[in-house]
Amino acid sequence: MARLPRLSLAGQVHHVLQRGNNRQPIFTQAEEHLAMLQLLAQECRAAGVAVHAYVLMPNHFHLLLTPPEEGALSHALQAVGRTYVRRFNLAHGRSGTLWEGRYRSTVLQPELHLLPCMAYFDLNPVRASLVQAAQDYPWSSHGHYAGLRNDPWLAPPPAYWALGNTPFAREAAYASMVHEGVTSAQQDALTRSVLGGWVLGDASFVARLQQSAPRRLTPSQPGRPRKTA
Repeated sequence: MARLPRLSLAGQVHHVLQRGNNRQPIFTQAEEHLAMLQLLAQECRAAGVAVHAYVLMPNHFHLLLTPPEEGALSHALQAVGRTYVRRFNLAHGRSGTLWEGRYRSTVLQPELHLLPCMAYFDLNPVRASLVQAAQDYPWSSHGHYAGLRNDPWLAPPPAYWALGNTPFAREAAYASMVHEGVTSAQQDALTRSVLGGWVLGDASFVARLQQSAPRRLTPSQPGRPRKTA
């Protein structure tokens, strides 16, 4: 079965996942994390893609991005990938692919899933036993949204602004939300949607997007279609 084309819908929030080939490390030192963040900021700014959140794990990374037009997302990420792989291979005396394959992506409904997805990113290092708490991990956007540092290239989404009327209120509310964590159902839904490339949202959100989407947005039902009388 031919694989579905990746979603790239203008003005929609996309959850992006990229893994290392055979789960191999893609970040081995601080300089490599910094290089990836600089490339993301540079190429997304050039393509007009808003970067809302990120987490760089040892062998994969997650991003939340909003492209201004169709094609902008892939243009920015391909430019990031090419440059990063070239630098990584040169530094490590290797050649060939670094990625598992093409990046995975899906669209999510921001009102329902954007903040849980950001918390899901922030808690990835905790689930992997890299740190005890989200604020201890330097390679995610958690520090920016919890008021621990300033990443001026990030674009806070409307859902974050709605957390409070002042920066302190928003930062405190966000840190509290991450501390409370995400449910196993939310975690499973976020993982399944990005791996499968299926839109994550309620029925009305999916139906609205489907009107202009170039492919189906949810899995088809198993089995043969019902016969009509």
